[in-house]
Amino acid sequence: MTNLGVQPLCMESYGSRSAQHYRALPDGRLDCIPDGPQNQGFRSLREIFMLVFLPQGYPESVSSDYLAYQIWDTVQAFASSITGTLATQAVLKGVGVGDEASTVTAATVTWILKDGTGMLGRILFAWSKGSKLDCDAKQWRLFADVLNDMAILMEILAPAFPACFTLIVCLSGFFKCIVGVAGGATRAALTMHQARRDNMADVSAKDGSQETLVNLAGLFFSLLLIPLVADNLRLTYSLYGLFTALHLYANYRAVRSVCMETLNRARLRLVLRHFLQQGKVLGPALANPQEPLVPGFQQELRMNLGTPLHTVASRVADFQKALEGNATNHLIFFNRAAGTVSILLHRLAGSVDVIKACTHAFLLEVLLYQDGTTSALEEESFLNLQRRLREEPENKDSTATSETHQLLDKIFPKFLAGLTAAGWVTDRNLLGPDEWRMDWTIPEKKTL
Repeated sequence: MTNLGVQPLCMESYGSRSAQHYRALPDGRLDCIPDGPQNQGFRSLREIFMLVFLPQGYPESVSSDYLAYQIWDTVQAFASSITGTLATQAVLKGVGVGDEASTVTAATVTWILKDGTGMLGRILFAWSKGSKLDCDAKQWRLFADVLNDMAILMEILAPAFPACFTLIVCLSGFFKCIVGVAGGATRAALTMHQARRDNMADVSAKDGSQETLVNLAGLFFSLLLIPLVADNLRLTYSLYGLFTALHLYANYRAVRSVCMETLNRARLRLVLRHFLQQGKVLGPALANPQEPLVPGFQQELRMNLGTPLHTVASRVADFQKALEGNATNHLIFFNRAAGTVSILLHRLAGSVDVIKACTHAFLLEVLLYQDGTTSALEEESFLNLQRRLREEPENKDSTATSETHQLLDKIFPKFLAGLTAAGWVTDRNLLGPDEWRMDWTIPEKKTL
């Protein structure tokens, strides 16, 4: 601000974007003096763009990974728009647009079957996977985009197989509706992560505006592209390959840029293993880049979280054994032969209890499948328990499993404190427990 020898009355700012001072003029009027450069034309255009396409209060109102994610999301949306145009042209050609021998009835029936199949796919996918989309939003987002590219490829190739055209476009419609469910649900999960001022609606609306702008750009580009590819299959396939590669790469970079502070199973597994090896808890900024985006090939236990009792115990003795020495809000049943860990949750179990239950299951997994030393525990006792657990016959009731409760009680308070100190959110989680809950008497409730 220019120093005019007059003490400013007050100063105000609009988030972190701009600031201005007010001073009193001799005639009693208020004079507003902006800080910074006086290039109002440039500032006005920039501010208009930010007001239209970015959430109010940006960047403080969103997560720190917002901009990186939106840039790559914009690139992938543009690439998807172009490949979608190529697919639309192929489908219209396949249903007979421009062909005098085709009939309106045949084209209409094909289109209805395509839409109907897609609606069925939407219902089935939401029923079977809907509860898992929140927990692994990054993986499902990438899955949706890969499936979308497969559906577009099927539509581009469909006219080359006229005898199977209707079947191919119906299957493509089925895939695209799955993409719609997975993409929309994961977008909502990411929006919840990005919104930091209870402004989910604003973040979602501005994301829609950004996508609309990108689609408009893709539309204009497509208008120039269509005459070039109309009768040139080689160019069509080349452009599909080019923009699909760009689409997949941009999607990978987009989901990799997301840094979520809530724990899902993959992030909790990573953090626990690092804690056992190094004695320190990885923060979200270090753990998120290591989170697997495709199913892993390493040996892991299959965990059933929040399972009913009758699926894991058929005798009273089994239930009583699970209660022995257990002062937690979960019961654990380990089936070595099947490679599964089933966890029963108490009716009073909260988010920290669910995190502790999953930590117990992953601790069993480490003992069974991961070799190496640990700095978070007494190495000798850890290796002794690990050896006993591995040497027990698969068909024998495990005595070492019950001892993992003591191991868990030893490490979890320090682990939980490390999670909080590292910046992880523990009052809610994305571990995906089922809804079954039990009541049983807890002999001694320990303070975590």
